[in-house]
Amino acid sequence: MATTKKKIEREEVVIRFSGDSGDGMQLTGTQFSNTTALLGNDVSTFPDYPAEIRAPQGTVGGVSGFQLHFGNAKVHTPGDYCDVLVAMNPAALQANKKWVKKGGTVIVNIDSFTDKNLEKAGFESNPLPDLKKGEYNIIEAPVQTLVREAVKDLGLDMKSIERTKNMFALGITYWLFNRPLNHTELFFEKKFAKKPEVIEANILALHAGYNYANTIEALSSHYVIKKAKLEKGTYRNVNGNVATAWGLIAAAERAKLPLFCGSYPITPATEILQELSARKDLGVKTFQAEDEIGGIATSIGASFAGHFAVTTTSGPGLALKTEAAGLAVIAELPIVIVDVQRGGPSTGLPTKTEQSDLLQAIYGRHGESPAVVIAASSPSNCFDYAFEAGQIALEHMVPVILLTDGFLANGTEPWKVPTMSDMPEIKVQMVDQSKADEEYLPYDRDPETLVRKWAVPGMKGFEHRLGGLEKMDKTGTVSYVPENHQVMTDYRQQKVNMVAKRFPLPKIEGDENADLLVIGWGGTYGHLHTAVTELQAEGKSVSFIHFNHIYPLPLGVDQIFKNYKRLLVCELNMGQFADYLTIKVPGFKYEKYNKVQGLPFTVDELKQAFNKILEEK
Repeated sequence: MATTKKKIEREEVVIRFSGDSGDGMQLTGTQFSNTTALLGNDVSTFPDYPAEIRAPQGTVGGVSGFQLHFGNAKVHTPGDYCDVLVAMNPAALQANKKWVKKGGTVIVNIDSFTDKNLEKAGFESNPLPDLKKGEYNIIEAPVQTLVREAVKDLGLDMKSIERTKNMFALGITYWLFNRPLNHTELFFEKKFAKKPEVIEANILALHAGYNYANTIEALSSHYVIKKAKLEKGTYRNVNGNVATAWGLIAAAERAKLPLFCGSYPITPATEILQELSARKDLGVKTFQAEDEIGGIATSIGASFAGHFAVTTTSGPGLALKTEAAGLAVIAELPIVIVDVQRGGPSTGLPTKTEQSDLLQAIYGRHGESPAVVIAASSPSNCFDYAFEAGQIALEHMVPVILLTDGFLANGTEPWKVPTMSDMPEIKVQMVDQSKADEEYLPYDRDPETLVRKWAVPGMKGFEHRLGGLEKMDKTGTVSYVPENHQVMTDYRQQKVNMVAKRFPLPKIEGDENADLLVIGWGGTYGHLHTAVTELQAEGKSVSFIHFNHIYPLPLGVDQIFKNYKRLLVCELNMGQFADYLTIKVPGFKYEKYNKVQGLPFTVDELKQAFNKILEEK
């Protein structure tokens, strides 16, 4: 039967794997996306999982999902609606059936569709007969039955057998989209080298799923997606957290400084600390602190001692770090604070994405306490902006807050691995030790940049004091003189303001005088870009500008805004960037399109919003 099945060429495909949080959907999606990236397709992913370590099985609240979008051209989003949904139980179907395209394929583990599981998922009756009547191709795969048959000779207990059913589902999708099995086989052989029975069971389940898809009549064809025409180079499929870690490592290398990270684990930022901890071979030093304050305090100490110092956190942790961040401001020590934003307030939505820390990052420290704020806009360019954050901090002797978010942190895409020669040198502002016999003034400044020179303990002749009390201009002695406090406050603000000179104006995507200018920042780039591009292809008068440099803003933004009839700011909060622009770039009416559901924008909802405004003109 396999020889009669035809191959159909597709340009792009969206797949969503879904099941209980213990069903291995994250591993399944990761394996498919890694294999797909190795085959040369562009890919964008969206892992989505509950906050609980093991949520109640069989319930909609406990569903874990992994969506990926791959194609033969550049892919900017994980997709809105899926062509294929893999549902390992009724709850997974209940949570995701609305996201399946008309005419899409739904692969269900029919063994899990018991009366009890249907009731737990909120179904009054089995929904599959009605779905079959619709425009869906329903594949009822007896996953558990076939997995047990495939591994029956290994002598495994039932729990171990059940753990392989995700590989059966992966095998089905590998056949459906013409993916090879060897990359996943190698993964298991490496990861479980000391557990041969685990390797064999998972590989048997993988092949069983592949062979099942190859023999059933319900799957009469499979699909071919050609390679994407990506720029030549070495690529690695990377998520935002790992890219951030490597960007920080690269900055330390180009600054010729040791890297120190003091952090407290917090979702969704912990992986950065984990990745850095694994890189002791590159001279990285890490410290897992007892709390958020301890994390940033140790990093400030490391900065004082001459290290490139970073700390990582999310929104709740950023709130706890603010007093210590003020210490870095007044001491004028370089430090990078990475904030991987999540849904708030309080504990909020720990595993969901949001952009609601913006104003906290800009203004969240007491007193006049300026710090540079920049934001990444894709998983791979987390590397670039982590590097830039380090460059700014070290060259301008200021704290820098790098904003990413849960969507970027966990999402993956192919990253072209740069060589170190591609990266600019970071010019650290150290004192000239040949002048040790001269008087050292710790707050003497470069007249052009207002940057003070960095002296660290152990440099003879450069002994000085730093701390949280205000210091006298130049000498660094404690000062309560009113006029001096004004001078030092002005210096700190002007120094940060001067960083704007290094920021390029954001690129305009579209006409320079369109009816509508869509404005975004940070991790929303892919969805906004795609929505605007699709509308432009329809002949709509809409343009797009996206900000990565937030505080200070690039110079000349007002000269861009004045060319457009309407300005629409889109963000995953209640309008913080729009409010900020009202203060910093006054004289314009900023309309808002906001979403706070713990989810990224969809291209479809954005296009509807933009069309509505365009129709009002």
